[in-house]
Amino acid sequence: MTRTTAPMTAVARPTVAARLTAEAAGTAILVFSVVGAAIFGAGFDHGHAGLNLGFFGVAFALGVSVLIGSYAFGPISGGHFNPAVTIGFAVAGRHPWRGVPGYLAAQLAGGLIGSSLVVVIAAGGPDGFLAEAQADGFASTGWGPLSPGGFPLLSSFLVEVITTCVFLWVVLAVTGERSDPATAPVAIGLTLLLVALIAIPVSNGSFNPARSIATAIYGGSTALAQLWMSVVAPLVGAVIAGLSHGPLFGTRRPAAGRSVR
Repeated sequence: MTRTTAPMTAVARPTVAARLTAEAAGTAILVFSVVGAAIFGAGFDHGHAGLNLGFFGVAFALGVSVLIGSYAFGPISGGHFNPAVTIGFAVAGRHPWRGVPGYLAAQLAGGLIGSSLVVVIAAGGPDGFLAEAQADGFASTGWGPLSPGGFPLLSSFLVEVITTCVFLWVVLAVTGERSDPATAPVAIGLTLLLVALIAIPVSNGSFNPARSIATAIYGGSTALAQLWMSVVAPLVGAVIAGLSHGPLFGTRRPAAGRSVR
């Protein structure tokens, strides 16, 4: 008896529209989760009876939202959800530069959707709830008055550069050809949790220009004036990680335009 096997069906590559929609949706979930946790949970009832989330709760929300988004949308778009990740991948030769503008636009749109949903919910809160959240910066990142610990510009800038670089090193490592795609989202989510615990007291923890822009537009004049730091510093960290990943981890740069994620 001759054994026959059914022909394998080729999996169609997601369309550009599907990839951009996935990036927007994943970024919206990320921003809604972390900003919602910060606005509604971090200072709940001023910490009475230990009912508020605190730094750990916000960091946990960030890590879990990326973990969930990576499993849900990673197979479609690669699960960047962050302009710094997209830029870092492009610098490392893991994402085509021609695809960068579309990803950035989708991420910015998704971030704005996420923060706007938080605003809509907060508007229905107790009298003055939304106004107070906006007066406090609406979970925006920065230094001085926007730093939970009152850290200066240099400290906030450095922590954003360093933590974003570390995060990108891990993302690049666990999504390479020799990695296990089933466990990569777990490593990425746990890394975000770790770096957020370090950065939140200093800069309020961005690592993500889309998240920073999405909160600054509702955070008032100080948040808007300091927004440049929360955009520039993560991108600097991403470029450093993209350039140094190959030499540090002994990986070869893919052929131009080839994306392995």
